[in-house]
Amino acid sequence: MKLLELKNVTKRYGILYALDKVNLSIDKGEWIAIMGPSGSGKKAL
Repeated sequence: MKLLELKNVTKRYGILYALDKVNLSIDKGEWIAIMGPSGSGKKAL
């Protein structure tokens, strides 16, 4: 069973694409982690 599904998500900051047509599917019971260096925008999602 899908808990979360994103299709063709795009996020732009001016001319910079942070996300470009991203697809993501997370099923119930799956574990995920969002990783990246400090200041890379993890909290901005």
